[in-house]
Amino acid sequence: MTATNDVLKALALDIEETARLVEGLDEQAWHTATPATGWSIADQIAHLTFIFHLAGTAASDPDGFAELAAGAAGDFDGAVNAALKQFNGFPPAQLLARFRALGQNSVDALAAVPEGQVVPWLVNPLPAAVLASAGIMEIFGHGQDIADALGVRREPTERLRHLVFFAFLTRDFGYLSRGLTPPTEHFRIEVTAPDGELWAYGPEDATDKITGPAEDFCLLVTRRRHRDDLALVATGAEADRWLDIAQAYRGPAGEGRTPGQFAHAHCEH
Repeated sequence: MTATNDVLKALALDIEETARLVEGLDEQAWHTATPATGWSIADQIAHLTFIFHLAGTAASDPDGFAELAAGAAGDFDGAVNAALKQFNGFPPAQLLARFRALGQNSVDALAAVPEGQVVPWLVNPLPAAVLASAGIMEIFGHGQDIADALGVRREPTERLRHLVFFAFLTRDFGYLSRGLTPPTEHFRIEVTAPDGELWAYGPEDATDKITGPAEDFCLLVTRRRHRDDLALVATGAEADRWLDIAQAYRGPAGEGRTPGQFAHAHCEH
């Protein structure tokens, strides 16, 4: 339970950090375009609100979740777009209140899941800690879009460890989204935490290895930066190939980002 509590605490902090990014914005600023084509800041918060609504329902009301997921199963993009219309129609203050409330509700619901029990999800049931890590992945990626739209830089924290491990677990998603066969051999992931600690996953003698800053690794797997703009090093041909296709989420890869798109952001603090 300690590991689950740790990741849930991290998720709650990430939710609040993202809320604070937008809580001082006026209504016009909420409609600022983000790097995700066609998505405003309000859309990003609406999407996250929907994700947390799904997760909280999955953990607390499996039957209710089955009804919600039934529509998403046939047309996930359609379900996402419908959710955007559902939530981003609220005035900013109401949307932000729902984001905070449904975010906290998902944390509380996942915390109440008995140890050893899995939570139904869109493809396969997941342990509460893994679903919470997926939430951290979502809020990191969409929060980055918001930060980029506002021209601010989020300070990386040790909470990135949960996203790094989640990306290690979901290494194959980039292959599967492109109809490619994942390699059978495991990679070694060695990334440096913001405080200088080394986070390492996978066999020490792996042929293929990824090294570099943890924040860069998280930006890569959420496809919020192009590999050319990140200080990541691949050892082995397959690891090098993976840097081009890495993603820590299921489904279409999306358009990603272009080399040099955020060159100005690295000098902003």
